[in-house]
This record gives sequence, structure tokens and C-alpha cells, in this order.
Amino acid sequence: MFENLTQRLQDTFDRLGRVGKLTEQDVDTAMREVRLALLEADVALPVVKDFVKRVRERAIGAEVAKSLKPGQQVVKIVHEELIETLGEGGRLNFSGSMRPHVIMLVGLQGSGKTTTAAKLALQLRRDGRQPLLIAADTYRPAAVDQLVTLAKQINVPYYEEGTTARPPDIVTRGLKQAKEQNAGVVIIDTAGRLQINEELMAELEEIKRRSNPAEILLVADSMTGQEAVNIADGFNKRLGITGLILTKIDGDARGGAALSMRAVTGVPIKFLGTSEKMDGFEVFHPDRVASRILGMGDVLSLIEKAEEAFDEREAMRLQKKLLENQFTLQDFLEQLQKIRKMGSFASLLSMIPGMSRFRDQIDEEELERRIKRVEAIINSMTPKERENPRILNASRKKRVAAGSGVEVRDVNDVLKQFSDMQKLMGQVRKGRFPGFPGGIPPGLMR
Repeated sequence: MFENLTQRLQDTFDRLGRVGKLTEQDVDTAMREVRLALLEADVALPVVKDFVKRVRERAIGAEVAKSLKPGQQVVKIVHEELIETLGEGGRLNFSGSMRPHVIMLVGLQGSGKTTTAAKLALQLRRDGRQPLLIAADTYRPAAVDQLVTLAKQINVPYYEEGTTARPPDIVTRGLKQAKEQNAGVVIIDTAGRLQINEELMAELEEIKRRSNPAEILLVADSMTGQEAVNIADGFNKRLGITGLILTKIDGDARGGAALSMRAVTGVPIKFLGTSEKMDGFEVFHPDRVASRILGMGDVLSLIEKAEEAFDEREAMRLQKKLLENQFTLQDFLEQLQKIRKMGSFASLLSMIPGMSRFRDQIDEEELERRIKRVEAIINSMTPKERENPRILNASRKKRVAAGSGVEVRDVNDVLKQFSDMQKLMGQVRKGRFPGFPGGIPPGLMR
């Protein structure tokens, strides 16, 4: 998401940074580039005009003129105005004593509501709440089956009546069961519909009236582009939506929908769907997204992903094994699998400050193939071989290669990479650090 916009803005600010003292003409030239970059990213024209106007007014003012590094000051202003445009991070409304709290998901067909319902339920359960899913999409073939399958997969209770009953009636009976089971939160998965379909929008109004939801969240496909603004506006006028969930952001390099919908409707973005996997779902943080847009990285999100993937006690155990030269191929395999759970390597790279511009140099498909090959090779080894790769003679390597569907040279490559890593760790243990005369750089091991 925002990949194209990030690259355009970085190029613009690189040129700006080479100018010693900014003139009004320099600012106007930069703002033209920013304007084009935003329009190409599918940001709505009124939003672009307002954004550029605000930035320009500040950029030609005293705060830049008096700055020692005016180019960096302009970047800071753009960052702050991006946060302003994206609005505050939305939190779910759990105030009040009424239980269960009802969350109603609405949107167009194909926006990913059913999958999002399951992802949201998983997120809420991790936060210590007791969610229950209601399958109220009786129009899309297999929608109910999909929700039931996902609910079983994440071990969350659900209510369904198939496709014959009316959705408002299903919701009424589903809420009754939720109260009986003492559920804390109910998530209603409704059928996709156009915001101009009078009959189906009236049905949503009836569901709203019967369920009295604490939240009505519009699930919107971020790849919809500028039409997303009309969609959000239409649903908002009929239902009074309280938040937005943007899905498929990993498939859109433009990202203009995020900036446009929030600015036009005034409704906060609450979550982002980052992949098709169940854990591909994150809370929306405007400051972090603004930093990603400008290529500043997102270290906080990277840390959170790492904390989810790695247990602290496990990390200490591995550190001890590394320092005592007891790190095995089994340990290597387990860490590789945990890193993969954190997301694509390109997305992780974009969270590291200054590294987003190298995203395009990563061939994700080729990298994924290589990782799978390494996993297959290690999985084809016996526990003893993973513990001590030195016992892998020619016949054992041939067996491992056959078991993993690769050549013997591929097995040798993996063993060499592992051996090189062990040598590197050995140098670190002895106080030497390759590339730094005199050993480890001061402060690195503090």
C-alpha cells in the first residue's frame, strides 16, 4: 500500500533536500509534484487540493524560513498534515453496560466482509473479549458455510440458520443466543450490497434498528480507488457508519482510498486487512501509516509483529544457545517459520527507516520458493542430523535430497549457509565483528 506514492514523494523530497535555502518557487515546484503524486495514488481531488494548500501555507511561512534544514522541515510538515488527513486512530466503542456489544459489518459484495468478520473476532479474543459471529449473509452462495468454516478454524462460537430466513430475523435470534451464552461481543456479517440499492439498504436499517449496534463498520476494498469515497458517503448517510476497515491493502500500490474516505466522511479508519491470512489484520495508527508513506519506516509495528512471533523466554533460550554454539538446524527452521508469520519480507523492509526504496529489489516469489526449499530440506533430515549436520555423509545427503525433491547440491548449499552463520556467531562470541577493525563497534553489545 502507498508504494507508488512513497517513491514519488521520496524523489521529490530528495531534490528539495539538495537546496540550501528554499524559495517560494522551490516550494511551489515541490507542491506540484506532491499534488501529482497524490492524484496518481487515487486520492480524491478535493482532498488533494486541501492537503496541498495546508502544506504550502506552512512551507512558505516562518517555521521553514528560520529552519537550519528547510528541506527536512517541509518533510516534517507533510508528515504532520498526512496524520491530520488520516485522522485519529479509531478505537472500538465498548462503553456502556449493555451486553453483548454489537458490531455490524457492511459494504459492497467482494469487499472481504466475511473474512474480516473472522479476523476481527480473532483480534477481539486476543484482547480478552468473548466474541460470537452471526451469519446474516443469505444472498451470496456459500457465505454462511464460509463463516462457519472460519469460526471453527479460529475456535469462535457462531450462529447460523442457513439461507432461508430473513437476515433481520436471523440477527434477532442470534442475539438471543449470544445473551444466553454470555458473549461479550457480537459481530454481524451482512450481505454485500450497493449503497444505491433501496431495498437492501432498508434491510440494513432494519438490522440496525433490531440490534442497536455499538459500531457499524464499513468494510471497503482499498483497490476500489476514488469510487470508494462515494461508497463510504452513501453508506454513511443511510446508516451512520462509525468506522472503516480497509481490506486488501497488500494488493494496492496506490492507497488513495485511505486518505480520501477518512477526509470526506470524517469517519475514522479503525483496522487494516493486510493479507488473506487470519492474522493479516492490524489496528490503524495514522502516525505509523504517515511514516510509511514518507519512507520513514514503522519501527513500532515491526516491534509488535516481532513480539507476537517471538516469545521472550524462547528468545533468551536461543540467545544462550547461540552464545554457547549450540544453535541447531531445528532452531534455524523454527526461527525461519516465525519470521514468515510476520509478513512478507518486502512489507517488513518497508517498516525499517530508509529501507522502503529497496522493496522493488526483492523478488518475493523467488524468495518464498527458496525458503520453502530450505524448509523441505531440513524437514527431510532426522532429528540427529538436524542436531549435528556433520554426520551428513554422501548417502545421507542423497536421501535428504530425494526426500525434499531437490538436488544434492541444494542440500550442500543449505549446510554451507548454516556453517557460515555459525562461523559468524563464533567471531561475535570472541569479540570480533567482521567489517569493524578492532572487533565489535562500541555500544553494540551494551
